[in-house]
Amino acid sequence: MNAPAPAHDARALRRALGNFATGVTVVTASSPDGERAGVTANSFNSVSLDPPLVLWSLDKRSASNAVFDQAGHFVVHVLAADQIELSNRFARAAADKFAGLTPETGRGGAPLLDGCAARFHCRLHQRLDGGDHWILLGLVEAFDDGGAAPLLYHQGMYAAALPRGRPEAAEPLPGWLGDNLLYLLTQALQAYQVSYRPRQLAAGLGGGEARLLLVLEQQPGLDACALQREAALPPGELELAEAELLRKGLLTRDADGYRLSAAGREQAATLWRVAQRQQQDMQAGLDAQDLAACKRALRALIRQT
Repeated sequence: MNAPAPAHDARALRRALGNFATGVTVVTASSPDGERAGVTANSFNSVSLDPPLVLWSLDKRSASNAVFDQAGHFVVHVLAADQIELSNRFARAAADKFAGLTPETGRGGAPLLDGCAARFHCRLHQRLDGGDHWILLGLVEAFDDGGAAPLLYHQGMYAAALPRGRPEAAEPLPGWLGDNLLYLLTQALQAYQVSYRPRQLAAGLGGGEARLLLVLEQQPGLDACALQREAALPPGELELAEAELLRKGLLTRDADGYRLSAAGREQAATLWRVAQRQQQDMQAGLDAQDLAACKRALRALIRQT
């Protein structure tokens, strides 16, 4: 490596620190008189599980200092991969960063943003002087785990998480179980999804949401019964996926059935590219005739049901 750069070179130090990829959060709070504040921060980190403590840092020059200085609670929102606009909104200086939003109210009046990968509802535990930033420690009183793929930040750019590598493939069991059709189908599906699901989640969509988008891209105008049949999702999961797609503006519903919005069609095109890449990767090395026979057999099984 090159000779170390002096620590007083702020530009070089910032660039070096940018090599550490982080998640992206929006932290919100409300003052006792009801003034709301929200800032984008990538300094969030866990500190302790017992007691449950987290921390993040706030620039001393931030216009939001007055609110966070008075607030007894704050909420850390870990942004999902599709929430870049929300990150940009709270990273910019604005008179009212919440304009056009209708957030619910959490502990201490802190605004709650929807659609996040996770939310941590915190009581202010300690405020420490950290040079040109304040370090705020929060005692986690409650949390929400949305399970969506997170938004990342690396070298001044947004990024998405894609796990590397894959577990060693399991050999089918010998004997009658290794010749059982359901067992083989299940094992094949798990092997296929090991690398496919992370690619899909990187688009910021859950499995049910992605499946609805792909089905409706091919068959617009399906009613609720037809959509459930084609998507092959349990009713509860279908309802959750539908509600999330409607909230994101990717889906519309009227008397003629469900259809994708322009943004939904664009997202579906991205998912098709992911699916096509996955299929090419998984089929590499397989005999073309064996593959065609497998597809014929699967189609025949589907017709029988």
